[in-house]
Amino acid sequence: MTATSTRASAVFHPLARLTAEEIEKVRDLVADAGMLTDTTRFVFVGLEEPDKGDVLGWRPGAEVDRRVRVLLLDRATGVARDLSVSVTGSAIARDIEVDAATEGQLPLLVEEFTELDGIVAGDKRWAEALARRGLAVAEVRCAPMSAGAYGLSEEVGRRLIRVLPFHQPDPQENPLAHPVDGLVGVIDLTAGVVTAVHDLLDLPVPSERGRWDAPPHAVEPRTDIKPIEITQPEGPSFLVVDDEVSWAGWRFRIGFDAREGLSLHQLTHDGRSVVYRASIAEMVVPYADPSPARYWQNYFDGSEYLFGRFANSLELGCDCLGEIHYLDATLADEMGHPQLIRNAICLHEEDFGLLWKHSDVWFDMAETRRQRRLVVSFVTTVGNYDYGFYWYLYLDGRIQVEVKATGILWTSSYRGANHPYATEVAPGLGAPFHQHLFSARLDMAVDGTANSVYEVDAVPEAVGDGNPYGNGFRRRMTPLARESEAQRMADPSVDRVWQVVNPSVTNRLGQPVGYVLVPEGKPVLLADESSSIHQRARFATKHLWVTQYDPAQRHPAGDLVNQHPGAGGLPVFVAGDRQLEDQDLVLWHTFGMVHFPRPEEWPVMPVDSCGFTLAPFGFFDRNPALDIPMSAAAHCEHSSHGSS
Repeated sequence: MTATSTRASAVFHPLARLTAEEIEKVRDLVADAGMLTDTTRFVFVGLEEPDKGDVLGWRPGAEVDRRVRVLLLDRATGVARDLSVSVTGSAIARDIEVDAATEGQLPLLVEEFTELDGIVAGDKRWAEALARRGLAVAEVRCAPMSAGAYGLSEEVGRRLIRVLPFHQPDPQENPLAHPVDGLVGVIDLTAGVVTAVHDLLDLPVPSERGRWDAPPHAVEPRTDIKPIEITQPEGPSFLVVDDEVSWAGWRFRIGFDAREGLSLHQLTHDGRSVVYRASIAEMVVPYADPSPARYWQNYFDGSEYLFGRFANSLELGCDCLGEIHYLDATLADEMGHPQLIRNAICLHEEDFGLLWKHSDVWFDMAETRRQRRLVVSFVTTVGNYDYGFYWYLYLDGRIQVEVKATGILWTSSYRGANHPYATEVAPGLGAPFHQHLFSARLDMAVDGTANSVYEVDAVPEAVGDGNPYGNGFRRRMTPLARESEAQRMADPSVDRVWQVVNPSVTNRLGQPVGYVLVPEGKPVLLADESSSIHQRARFATKHLWVTQYDPAQRHPAGDLVNQHPGAGGLPVFVAGDRQLEDQDLVLWHTFGMVHFPRPEEWPVMPVDSCGFTLAPFGFFDRNPALDIPMSAAAHCEHSSHGSS
């Protein structure tokens, strides 16, 4: 059973998602201001969230100034504008022309992607390079790749994209099985011309077909997999009212926009605040192949491609299983009109095994409680990869984030064992090594906004008078008092976590209430410090940054990242070395995976995942899950094997 809801047209809360009516009004206001021409495109339209103090002090019925950020691009001239539009006041509150050479280009347009094949098809150099390889221009698809920034004078200030070609011998074939390696095109998106063709290597085009549902990969479905049916006869335990969700003591609001996708707001447990705002604020995919044809492959799927706009319309039984509640997402298309994504956000409950259990002979008791979690998720497809973003809330007060990566591997021609930057996944077909790195922005509010943060390590104690047998170890808590001290690396060897506390609020034991951030501790950015991607993605060089809250500091790699040379975002945020003790704090956590592709991940990749956990530490007086009722045993089927 499913339920689907869209927002009502009336706005009830300062953080309410933009409605179709508001988006249409924004377009009208831009047009009325004389800023809309036939070549104007709306690159981004998103809510400008009100001041935190105003949100926390808001009461139902109070007037809210609804402001919307709009990024406009004139495709004919390349002129970019950054607007703040007051929907409430029917006015343009801010109008700034963006200097692309110094501030970066606006994110890429889908419309630009659709024009690439036609642009390169008209270039003589491109056609000759393909003909020399025995390929027809009409059978080659061009993958749109953000250009990066490499200090080339001929590229500064121009809106560019790079393309890599793939052979598609028929319209039903997977082009990624047939990379035309060693050939790169550079396109000026404003002029609509190819500015350079780099014919660098002449490598064989892999020939084996790459559809998983066609030879040589297609197989008959198994017949020994029995159905799993998830039923909740009384319905789900959560309630959704106008984007506000309540479940088992948890309460929060849902947000969604084109850049970040899903965001959670004002997470509270039994009325006590835990996190003011949580989102995946950025992701970058740096590739490891240093060859002349591929050294530039580094993609910011958040700020260059706006991964939220590629959210899938989810399907019951496939993407989500059980008693499902869907939320639609309303974004703006590139002409400024509302665009509805049906079933973009999925909410459901999952059984998650044991919550707690004990069998005790001393006081003759044996009890078990089952864990369940509330899942809030969306799935987006950015080119060849599909990413599922899952926020889990648990009965014991934990919050967990999991990102699931699937889709189709990015490919190259495999050059043999002497090329140590790719795995051969099919005959002659390589999959280059890369990373998937994410930045979670966690605006903490542990029982209020005045928080402090500690780094916590497990430290062995040397043998001595206090530890004569050598078995002692301690919990070392190091305060991170300033931003210069709060740029940290995970260390699994000491089980390092970071604890956010409210020094002014204590539990029944007199301990400051807190939550710990538990990292997975996988590698951060592996590229050398001298590399362009290191400068552009410096947020990804540390597992943790802590900053004092500033509403303008939303994006860890900076605001406009496309073709920006770098050094923006978090390095700029922390330059003032602000105090962090008893302050309104934001945690920026880098997590992700190093991907050495496996043959088992071709022709379609089983899910790989990464994430982190926020766990209560002293936030509750005792186990908060003592109130969970015992499960009924009547629904269990038993199978026994006896001996004769």
